[in-house]
Amino acid sequence: MRLIEKVWFNSHPAKWLIVPLLLPLSGLFFLLSHFRRLCYALGVFKSYRVTKPVIVVGNIGVGGNGKTPIIVLLVELCRELGLTPGVISRGYGSKAPHYPYLLSDNSSSIEAGDEPVLIYQRCRVPIVIGSDRVANSALLLEQGCDIILADDGLQHYRLQRDIELIVVDGKRLFGNGLLLPSGPLREGLWRLKTANFVIVNGAESHNTPIIADEISMELKAEFVCHLLTGERRLVSDFIKEYSLINAIAGIGSPERFFTTLHEEKFDLNSCQGFIDHHKFTLSDFDGYSETLPLLMTEKDAVKCQSFAKDNWWYLPVNAVIPENQLSQLKTKINNL
Repeated sequence: MRLIEKVWFNSHPAKWLIVPLLLPLSGLFFLLSHFRRLCYALGVFKSYRVTKPVIVVGNIGVGGNGKTPIIVLLVELCRELGLTPGVISRGYGSKAPHYPYLLSDNSSSIEAGDEPVLIYQRCRVPIVIGSDRVANSALLLEQGCDIILADDGLQHYRLQRDIELIVVDGKRLFGNGLLLPSGPLREGLWRLKTANFVIVNGAESHNTPIIADEISMELKAEFVCHLLTGERRLVSDFIKEYSLINAIAGIGSPERFFTTLHEEKFDLNSCQGFIDHHKFTLSDFDGYSETLPLLMTEKDAVKCQSFAKDNWWYLPVNAVIPENQLSQLKTKINNL
């Protein structure tokens, strides 16, 4: 974990030096972001409404919190309702030949970014990446989509939306509660009250609800998948065969993945975290035993598949929401 993240989330002693130095920049960030929102509200900056409904899944802070599993869940819900969903994404770190860029079976994580490739491989729906989410949406409509799911983009006010979902990490919550860069927040906590739904990933981790009608979510794993062959094994069967594993994670909160492994009763020989969206190379895995399985996240797997070894596996997870709360979400989408 980087020092600044330790200051934001773990109350590192360096906060007494770093936070006072960065507070003026947070004040400037507040003024600029408030001015930008005001310009959109007053029509000074033009926003656009596309001809089909838009659902935005985002957060008010930096770092991973479970947005991608929610997108996958929404794709499934939309299909159950007879809709044809598509996904738009910024495609962080992508190097596509052009933008907007429509993913295909040949798209790599280098071209399109790790999360869009993950969603494409899991869901097989049209996915378009690029910084212009309005143009992304237009290209999705050309593919026959009748509902658009925006992966992130909560603060992208240029694209109007019909439903907003804010996903919160139930363990890390909002860190020190300050705006960037002295804290992890892009917008203040007031923003939670403006969203249609607030989904808390790991709601059991905090005693007091963040907001009265929050939706609780858990990430559940059922299978372990082999990077090279695609073979799937039940987690319970895999653990019986391999009593000890190594693990790596290059996501917003690697500790969450390692905690999940402990909860699933994996015995970890070693675990190593990397920064979110880390571009893996084979040298990152020097020193790992080839006799022990190496387990990683699905997001990491899409970047490592081209040079994977025979003992590499990944753990796909699914978002699980209580049925009564899931029905509320489904009803809201159906009413669109």
